[in-house]
Amino acid sequence: MNAGNNNTNTNKEHQDRILVSYILNVVGFFGLLSGLHRLYNGKIGTGLLWMCTLGLLGVGQFVDLFLIPNMVDEHEIRLKLKAGVSPLGVPLDRPPAATQVYESPQEKLMVKLLKVAEKRSGRVTVTQGVMETGASFTEVEATLKEMLKSGYVTVDNDPMTGAVTYHFHELG
Repeated sequence: MNAGNNNTNTNKEHQDRILVSYILNVVGFFGLLSGLHRLYNGKIGTGLLWMCTLGLLGVGQFVDLFLIPNMVDEHEIRLKLKAGVSPLGVPLDRPPAATQVYESPQEKLMVKLLKVAEKRSGRVTVTQGVMETGASFTEVEATLKEMLKSGYVTVDNDPMTGAVTYHFHELG
């Protein structure tokens, strides 16, 4: 309810700024301080030029009737940026929501198994994985099978012992 109220106030302020800009523009048509609408919206250089040339002899003053809404939008954006808020109202100096990337336990175990395989010329058995990582047989076997499904490893049998060996081709 509060956010909707804030949005309503911002929209009313925007409409008020447009209305004041149009009033200042019309005052300029009568030769009284042409360019006040430009000064009001932060366009100092052209505002002073309009004042010195009577709104570029009225032509610039007339063209500005169509440019005022855009002029007001640009001024409000500049004010928000100066205040440290994006045009959508989000603070620009807010720290990031997350400072670390979450790694699942299985991803951490995969990295540990890769290090084990690197030490052992790219070949690991489940038992070796359990001994080096401290994880359970079930976790190591499930992780190695997941890596097998993904194509990271292939399965061989050790010719001497007959043990199932997972072979990491990139590391061997």
